[in-house]
Amino acid sequence: MNLYAALTLVSAYMTATRSTINRRIHAGDGEAGATTLEVVMITLGLIAVATLFVVAITAAVQRRVDQIN
Repeated sequence: MNLYAALTLVSAYMTATRSTINRRIHAGDGEAGATTLEVVMITLGLIAVATLFVVAITAAVQRRVDQIN
């Protein structure tokens, strides 16, 4: 894909995103942003997933070290 086509796609995506944000902000329903509880829940979920990844990688490395020894 040439650069001009890529820039055109990015520009179209940005325009669509701007219009979506403007519609949500001006809708008047007051639900444009995330609440504090939603942000906390998302953060805790990401921490849990990261912890699982660390445990899995640690176990894999330990298993490999045991094989080498």
